[in-house]
Amino acid sequence: MIQTLFQVALGGAIGASARYMTNVAAMRLIGPGFPWATVIVNVFGSFLMGVIVVALAHRDANRLAPFLMTGILGGFTTFSAFSLDALTLWERGQAGVAALYVTGSVVLSLAGIVAGMSAARWVFA
Repeated sequence: MIQTLFQVALGGAIGASARYMTNVAAMRLIGPGFPWATVIVNVFGSFLMGVIVVALAHRDANRLAPFLMTGILGGFTTFSAFSLDALTLWERGQAGVAALYVTGSVVLSLAGIVAGMSAARWVFA
């Protein structure tokens, strides 16, 4: 258990650093305005999640999943895990559940950030 935790922590540090560097690069290359860095890490992270989940399954290497998927990709973008969950539901033939999951996750996440910002603004006002 502790070894797995260290793998996740190391991967998370790598992923978070990669996300930060993506943010810096996008700001320098594109400039402020639309959150292109977030779009880039979410789409690229989802792409990598797809590649890694298939590669690990084909190589019987699921022992690397905590480091690669939870750690690196989790630190880089949690959207990749969301995308994998949604696609897994879809592939299992649970289209309605997948749609509910996607819609609910987006709506509730937006509601959560609005509530959190409102609470923080109230506390710090």
